[in-house]
Amino acid sequence: METPLPKAPKKRQVTAIIFLLLLWEAGSATIKYSVLEERDSGSFVANLAKDLGLSIGELAARGVQILSKGNKQHLQIERKTGNLLLKEKLDREELCADTDPCIQHFQVLLKNPVQFIQGELQLQDINDHAPEFLENEILLKIPESSYPGTPFPLKIAEDSDVGSNTVQNYIISTNSHFHLFTRNLSDGRKYPELVLYKALDREEQPELRLTLLALDGGSPPRTGTSQVLILVLDINDNAPEFTQQVYEVQVPENSPVGSLVITVSAIDLDAGTHGELSYTFFQSSNQVFQAFEINTVTGEIRLKKLLDFEEIQSYSMEIEASDGGGLSGKCTVAIKVTDVNDNAPELTVSFLVSDIPENSPETVVAIFGISDLDSGDNGKTMCSIQDNLPFLLKPTVENFYTLVTEGALDREVRAEYDITITVTDLGTPRLKTEHSITVQVSDVNDNAPAFTQSSYTLFVRENNSPALHIGSVSATDRDSGTNAQVTYSLLPTHDPHLALASLVSINADSGHLFALRSLDYEALRAFEFRVGAADRGSPALSSDALVRVVLVDDNDNAPFVLYPLQNGSAPCTELLPRQAEAGSLVTKVVAVDGDSGQNAWLSYQLLKATEPGLFGVWAHNGEVRTARLLSERDAARHRLLVLVKDNGEPPLSATVTLHVLLVDGFSQPYLPLPEAAPERAQADSLTVYLVIALASVTSLFLFSVLLLVAVRLCRRRRAASEGRCSVPGGRFPGHLVDVSGTGILSQNYQCEVYLAESSERNEFKFLQSVLPNFLGEANAGDTEENPNSRNQFGFN
Repeated sequence: METPLPKAPKKRQVTAIIFLLLLWEAGSATIKYSVLEERDSGSFVANLAKDLGLSIGELAARGVQILSKGNKQHLQIERKTGNLLLKEKLDREELCADTDPCIQHFQVLLKNPVQFIQGELQLQDINDHAPEFLENEILLKIPESSYPGTPFPLKIAEDSDVGSNTVQNYIISTNSHFHLFTRNLSDGRKYPELVLYKALDREEQPELRLTLLALDGGSPPRTGTSQVLILVLDINDNAPEFTQQVYEVQVPENSPVGSLVITVSAIDLDAGTHGELSYTFFQSSNQVFQAFEINTVTGEIRLKKLLDFEEIQSYSMEIEASDGGGLSGKCTVAIKVTDVNDNAPELTVSFLVSDIPENSPETVVAIFGISDLDSGDNGKTMCSIQDNLPFLLKPTVENFYTLVTEGALDREVRAEYDITITVTDLGTPRLKTEHSITVQVSDVNDNAPAFTQSSYTLFVRENNSPALHIGSVSATDRDSGTNAQVTYSLLPTHDPHLALASLVSINADSGHLFALRSLDYEALRAFEFRVGAADRGSPALSSDALVRVVLVDDNDNAPFVLYPLQNGSAPCTELLPRQAEAGSLVTKVVAVDGDSGQNAWLSYQLLKATEPGLFGVWAHNGEVRTARLLSERDAARHRLLVLVKDNGEPPLSATVTLHVLLVDGFSQPYLPLPEAAPERAQADSLTVYLVIALASVTSLFLFSVLLLVAVRLCRRRRAASEGRCSVPGGRFPGHLVDVSGTGILSQNYQCEVYLAESSERNEFKFLQSVLPNFLGEANAGDTEENPNSRNQFGFN
């Protein structure tokens, strides 16, 4: 019943040479099974695992699959047991018609590794069809002059079964004139033949009616019957004769219905009704009657239906020419159906992988078989795919191909391939079939996130509100799915002085950056850090980018005056000679602004002056200069209010008050340099302690001193209001300035002038009266004229 496949080695190295040897071995071995037709679906055929020498586990692991030509599968494999079962009930007559033996070819595919095994399933006939005559009544016209022993062939009965189940014998009903013999045709079929053993007498019996019985060889046998009507004719001594005993013709399968196939012709030498011929089919099968028709008068044989080379390649029929006298002649017509390329190739996919990881090496994508029902060149096929695709077609066993990748694919270059498999035959005209396969390339995490910029510069205005969105970074990943999901993070900074965690934060999903607190441009003008982007692949890939945050200045700092100091202590008085020319420098207001840019561009403006028009302030450098020449009528003391304003929006400003004292008769070379400004600040601080010490030492003399001080203060205020200062006469030492009474001062006074350290603008610190060698004269002047004239300037 079956021929098991010899056991193949279980372990083979997958190399090209071994692969080809394996395919050769698979193509050369064939397993054969046989089964009775009409068995129910699921019926047991054989144990395939045992026949292949494989265990059930190995059979399942290797991905066994049953393949057949076309799309109709007759067999199926039961993976749990390895049994080969019928997939459906099979009808031998439907699948093979008259062909015997009836063999259905199939292939066994083992996918891992790929191995093909040829298989044959032979369908054994069962006696499921009874013989059947094409006509219910067979008419024979026999001349009464026929001699005993003359044979008269009868039409055969058709039986769809084959072998012993087809017609094996014929039986005729009992009669006194004929015996029935069963004869064999050249193709093996059996036909009945009546043999006359007793002469007929038309006048005695003009007709006979017999029953013909056909029996097949089944058990029990099936039968079919037909009536035989025999008409006894008068004598006709010339039978019709055909011009050819055998007619051969070729008919293309695409010939239209009604086409003339051939015309047969016979001659009868008799005259009258004995010479009138009628043509009919004789001893022809049901297939002939379905496909052809004959003109009984002309002998023309025409198509009754379309022919199909793939179904029947040839027809053989006998034509009988009968005259009116009951004689007949016979010939044979052999019709060969020629193939026309009318069937496009068929493609059946047996195995398909629709999703391939992009880093996979050479991989089998699909296994498919192709077939063409035509013959010759019309049935030869070529298989191809589009150019410029990373795929190859490899033939395996006959009419089977594998579609494999050339190597690893790259999803980022192309994520999907639409592959069109084109199968073309070699007929004329060529027919083709196309089948499309879509292959998805699944992603592997082989691309790190990439920032849209290698570095980002973000500008943030100072004094921002906390949690302010200051900018964003963005990175993309060429992968897909979780491999392309990017998360952002702040990378540790290498600057130990930069507390990055307290300055900014980043949204891990969107890359938005936020300031955590209000930033101060004057404290931190810029800072930079790195941001990392990592995907969620396994293993995760990452990259980083530099982010530089630059603070933009706000005008949040008013100008600060460095000179003269506005610290609430005694105002600084600037001395100006009355001989100063117009445009002479009096002093310079020095101010700074903690902002930058135009917010720190300072301008100076004279808001208020004791005597308008006498002084002016240069707007860009803060220099206070005389606007005109001084005169005797100008007051000795002047108070100036200077505005310092920045260029911000809105502008901020500060004011500074200047005191200017007009003096006569001193010049810079005679003025000694005073102590440095820091020493003066220190002296002011020490003065407080000195006063406390002196107050504690002189507490016993407080009453008398208070009285003296009160008198002196009164005199000083009066002298200041009158603008006079009395000085003794005579010559003065070289380090003194002679202040004569030529100006607004009514008397001479000797003063010691102290300049500020490193002064270049005649900036006086204070004046001190000097009375050496003139104490007696000064006291005398005080007594006689004005006891308080020594302090009229308010100096000590």
